[in-house]
Amino acid sequence: MITTEVTFDELAALMKQAAGITVDPKELKDSAESPFDVFGLDSLGLLGIVGELENRYGASLPPDSERCRTPREFLNLVNSTLTAGA
Repeated sequence: MITTEVTFDELAALMKQAAGITVDPKELKDSAESPFDVFGLDSLGLLGIVGELENRYGASLPPDSERCRTPREFLNLVNSTLTAGA
């Protein structure tokens, strides 16, 4: 079971790595209810982040992970999945 949670800092780093989008982690956290497209991230970029997290943690995320609309929704789904040991 994984006990660490994916943070806004990590999500911002993944956005840079997987989608080439630079976002300040504090801005991401402060605007966690804003849609991803406000930050310039589309569904393909989010799919890249999902793939990176699956590789990093060796766990499959739900098939609808890339359909999350906001950073908070995405992190809630990812963290609940990872901590459940899925």
